Amino acid sequence: MVKPEMKIIGINASPKREKSQTRRLVMAALEGARQSGADTTFIDICSLDIHYCTACGTCYAKGECIHDDDFPALLEKILDADGIVLGSPNYINAVTAQMKTMLDRMADVVHCQTLSGKYGCAVCTAGGAYADEVADYMNMTLLNFGATTVGKTAVLVGADPYAIVGGEKVAKDLGRKLADAIMTKWVDPVQEEHHNERKEYFKRMVLFNKDLWTHEYDHWKNLGEL
Repeated sequence: MVKPEMKIIGINASPKREKSQTRRLVMAALEGARQSGADTTFIDICSLDIHYCTACGTCYAKGECIHDDDFPALLEKILDADGIVLGSPNYINAVTAQMKTMLDRMADVVHCQTLSGKYGCAVCTAGGAYADEVADYMNMTLLNFGATTVGKTAVLVGADPYAIVGGEKVAKDLGRKLADAIMTKWVDPVQEEHHNERKEYFKRMVLFNKDLWTHEYDHWKNLGEL
C-alpha cells in the first residue's frame, strides 16, 4: 500500500519578496518539513490579487465569495494541505495588511472549523520587538480555524542582522516538528479542549442562523453534527 503524501504549504506575507527575512524563515521551515518527507509548496501572497472582505455573508449562505480574485485558488491549496506555515513580519505590532486581508477572507473557515485535523505553525521577524506576539497571533488564528499548532519561530533582526541565521536553524527544526505532528497525528489536550469549545459554539451560532447561513448549516448537518 502506497503511503499518502504529506503536503505542507508555507505562506509568506512580506512585500519584500526575495529580499524578505521572513521568507527565509518560511523557506527554512519548509526545508525541515521536506527533510521529514513532506511535499512542500511556497506561496507569496503579496504576488496574489486578494480583495478585502466586505462582510456580505455570501460565503456563509452559499460557500462562495462575491470577489473574482486569487483567493479561491489559494484557499483550495490551504484545504488540500496537511500542514500550514504562516509567515509575516511585524508591521506596527501586527501582521502585514496582505496577511490580514487573507485571514479576513476566511470567515467561512472559522464558522465551519474547516482546518480541523490539520496542523500549523508561525514564523515572524521584527526590527526590535513583538515578533513573539505577532507569531502568537498567527498561531491563535490557525487554532481558531480548527488547526493544531506546534510552535513558532520569532526573530529580532534589527539589532543583529545575523540573528536570521540562527533563526533559520530554529525554523528548520519547527518544520520537522510540524511534519512529525502530522505523521503521528499528535494531540494536545489543551488545544483539543479549545477545538471542542469552538466547535460547539459555532454549531450553535450556525443553527441559530440556519435560514440565512444555509451553506454552513448544510456543512454541519452533512457531518452529522446537527
